[in-house]
Amino acid sequence: MQQFDAVSLGILWDRLIAIANETVEVLVRTSFSSIVRENYDLACVLFDADGNSLAQGAFSQPVFIGTGPQTLRHMLARYPAETLRPGDVVFTNDAWKGTGHLWDVNVMSPVFRNGKLAGFVLSISHLPDIGGRGISAENAEIYEEGLQIPICKLFRAGELNEELVELIRTNVRVQEQVIGDIMANVTCTQVGARLMLELMEEYGLDDLRPLSQAILRQSEQAMRARIRAIPDGSYANRIQVEAFDTPVTLACKVEVSGERLHIDYKGTSEQIRAGINVPLCYTRAMSAYAVKCLILPSVPNNEGSVNPVELSAPEGCILNAALPAATGARLLVGHFVVPLVFGAMAEALPDAVQADPGMLNAINMVGHHRDGRFFSTLFFSSGGLGAMRDVDGLSATPAPANMMTMPAETWETLTSMTLVRRVLRVDSGGVGESRGGLGQRIELRNDTGRPVRVALLGSRTHFPALGLHRGGPGGARIFSINGKAVHPKGRYELAEGDMLSIDDAGGGGFGDPRKRPRRKVLEDLENGFITIDSAVRHYGLDRTEADRREKAVV
Repeated sequence: MQQFDAVSLGILWDRLIAIANETVEVLVRTSFSSIVRENYDLACVLFDADGNSLAQGAFSQPVFIGTGPQTLRHMLARYPAETLRPGDVVFTNDAWKGTGHLWDVNVMSPVFRNGKLAGFVLSISHLPDIGGRGISAENAEIYEEGLQIPICKLFRAGELNEELVELIRTNVRVQEQVIGDIMANVTCTQVGARLMLELMEEYGLDDLRPLSQAILRQSEQAMRARIRAIPDGSYANRIQVEAFDTPVTLACKVEVSGERLHIDYKGTSEQIRAGINVPLCYTRAMSAYAVKCLILPSVPNNEGSVNPVELSAPEGCILNAALPAATGARLLVGHFVVPLVFGAMAEALPDAVQADPGMLNAINMVGHHRDGRFFSTLFFSSGGLGAMRDVDGLSATPAPANMMTMPAETWETLTSMTLVRRVLRVDSGGVGESRGGLGQRIELRNDTGRPVRVALLGSRTHFPALGLHRGGPGGARIFSINGKAVHPKGRYELAEGDMLSIDDAGGGGFGDPRKRPRRKVLEDLENGFITIDSAVRHYGLDRTEADRREKAVV
């Protein structure tokens, strides 16, 4: 087997990541929807001929990085590697074999060198529409949510499956955007394949597997070494998450023994008749992401860095939902896997854990531009990040997803709605020796001249982001229309001139707030991050000095 010295291995590994990054940029630059172009709700992953993930684009969704290898295995079960031909493109949006809901398409191109299979390129992106009732937490079954496309060939030996394209086109509202985004996924996988072949040609690699094995071996060894450094034991956590009228419980027990780490989700609530159920593929991806963030954040993701993470979840629970569960808004529960695992490991890894984040916020909006053009898209915003030891949480920053939030100029051009106001929420970050990141207030006015339908996908409304080690909770999220609070998972219609207001949640604080350096408390006060009352009550600042500081700033 071909051997690689440390320098050569580092260079080749970096080249693979660079190829994945360029594949992402091709997807972004050729896509038709703002969800990809502006929000980067996507991933591109490179694999060897055995289906082992090697590298992914830096701007890739953590959950997609985790579901991608699972999806490829399902694709190869349907179309074994020896049956694939140059020009084939395999496609699916299966919620259980893909990313957990129907809006994400998975597009795979095999890579051939001299007639021999050399690897695979997989791209994933969120479509602006897939038919049905649209993304909503109110959907009761997956059959309401849109078109389900089993694993199939979009291209067969270079020939487009016209019937499949026509089927998709007939079932979606924004046809050009949907088909354009699907073809952008095809294009980027073709570019990724070409760049992989150029790398193999440049370095005289007839087979990527020796390089793959070297990368995976190093990653897995590093991961297992970090697991061995965790004290053996059983670490449990239990939290509640908003559902509708009754919250659901998420529970986990992390068992660490030597280099083995197993997460058991026994005790988690059963799936419900609403669109917030989570297929196991999504839970598995979020679990691996949480563990890697805690113990090995510096090593790029690949098969070797996730292999050591084992998990189990009772079938039919909300983290291992079964058909016909609705899963369109699975992020509203699935994202909580990360703080759930972090909370369990707070005792074992007190310096590595992060307080709870305020979480990503998403709103599905459907309407017409002032010029009559139809739009169906998502508006993303973010709460604050949780604090860590000696590190304040960032404000208005997505977690655990890392997609970008919507720029005001793009949103107004796309929809004719007006983003009236966007400002950080004072006192929304959890107090602590390290302060939680602030949430933000956003005000959106319907200036389209027509009704706009909205489906809210909100969390952290009743259960705010928790602090750690005596840190305080962040502020809760609030939705209101024309000043009146509304259900965070409801569907509404905005009339002309109606104002939708979002108060995004703050992140949790870390450590005793009375130990926060006085200098930082004064800086927070001067920057408008906290009020005088908070500075005095939580941080112990002298009232006279606080008043004097406020007058000096004014």
